[in-house]
Amino acid sequence: MATSTMVPDVAERPDVLPTERLLANGMAIPPLRADLRRIDNVRNAISVALVWFWVAVIIGGAVWLGQWWGYLLAFALMGPMYARFAILMHEAAHKLLFTNKRWNDFIGKWVVAYPVFTPVQLYRRVHFAHHKDEFGPDEPDLAFYGPYPCTRRSLYRRLFRDAVGISGWKNLVPLVKNTMRKGAFRSIGLSIFAVQMVLWAIMWASTGRWWIYPLLWFLPWMTEWRVLNRLRSIAEHGGMERSPDRRATTHNVRQSLLARFWIVPYNTGWHLAHHVDMGVPWRNLPAYHRELERAGYITNGITYDSYWSLWKALSSADAATEVRAFAA
Repeated sequence: MATSTMVPDVAERPDVLPTERLLANGMAIPPLRADLRRIDNVRNAISVALVWFWVAVIIGGAVWLGQWWGYLLAFALMGPMYARFAILMHEAAHKLLFTNKRWNDFIGKWVVAYPVFTPVQLYRRVHFAHHKDEFGPDEPDLAFYGPYPCTRRSLYRRLFRDAVGISGWKNLVPLVKNTMRKGAFRSIGLSIFAVQMVLWAIMWASTGRWWIYPLLWFLPWMTEWRVLNRLRSIAEHGGMERSPDRRATTHNVRQSLLARFWIVPYNTGWHLAHHVDMGVPWRNLPAYHRELERAGYITNGITYDSYWSLWKALSSADAATEVRAFAA
């Protein structure tokens, strides 16, 4: 790996495309691509239902136990639940949650995105700009991905701001301001907060405790989820660069059960495959990843053994390197 950036050396990114099964851009040949892009409506509906089921189990279990440690455990487990909502919302934004686009957008908005404070219509527009040209002039997340590698102290400082709610507040304020604007922005903001009021009412009525919503829904979103989201996001693109080669824009990390539970559920850890072909739904990303490996496009040289090793590399720069990377 390079010292001033996180981009793998060119020697670790062999020019192996096209192959018999993959085109020059890494996408599968049409017959294989049709199979890889198939959306499983029934299983996706079950996944949406299950994430709400587990939210009910986590919150209901804490209330049933009635112990401080039960509430603490429920608080911790809500972080991974937010990760699941985020990835399902991401699928809906890509129109990959359901084949029926009307149902895809309806479920994506009202059942997945609005409950977790996400204006998915705006997210879709921004996220597609990210896919169109990672690290290009219109990259919406450049400030988020760019200043790496950084010092360990700098990363800890950012994670601390996430953990105490500073980052969450910065995300909440624009939503509140949207309710004061005219037009579509106001409608979206009001819809999101209307959904929050419904959730608060349901949790209050079902538990008899008004404080369950702020403690086990709102507060994890403001704090723990911010930490998990940063750790996942920088592991996807932190310190990379603009390039037509997706191996220079997106990290590749070996997946573990622990990481998949806490940070990268629903196969989102196979993120390089997602960026090579964003039309492949989450269930098929491991199969597509294996195709890229068999072709020699994804190699051990560009692969981190764990997220921990990648985070260590992301925070291994000295102060001078950090300043140069941020200025660039």
